[in-house]
Amino acid sequence: MGERSGEYADDVLRAIRRIVRRISSHSHYLAREVGLTVPQLLCLKAVGELEQTQAEVTVANVADRVQLSAATTSRIMDRLERADLVVRERNSRDRRRVCLSLTPGGFERFGTLPKPLQDRFVDRLDSLAEAERVVILEALDKVAALMDAEDIDASPVLTPGEDVKSGT
Repeated sequence: MGERSGEYADDVLRAIRRIVRRISSHSHYLAREVGLTVPQLLCLKAVGELEQTQAEVTVANVADRVQLSAATTSRIMDRLERADLVVRERNSRDRRRVCLSLTPGGFERFGTLPKPLQDRFVDRLDSLAEAERVVILEALDKVAALMDAEDIDASPVLTPGEDVKSGT
């Protein structure tokens, strides 16, 4: 059993490495071809979608939509604002409220954003039978536990490096 269990371990570690490499390569593609990080793309997309459905878009709305902390989302908005893709404006009725909107350049970019890797993953996962989805989740939870990672709070944003939910 010892030798075969080592083979399983190698196979599992290779599968994990393929997943990590796919996330990393997609992130590099976005940075190179689109000029945005994954969190920036998701936040820009969220601002555009929220603008289409509601009058006011705030950092809190965007943070909820992309499941990142408000502090992290605010820092991402700083970068998008410096890139002239998003503008912040005080609400005319309540000066304490700051609203976000796409600039003309941001609106143009919004129209051509690629589908994020996690959106494609979710679409494919949703196409599986519920029993298959449960098996996958249970197996991944077990892998996380085996790697002493079950207590790590993580956003569902597929990005390499630091966890974006923690604000890093």
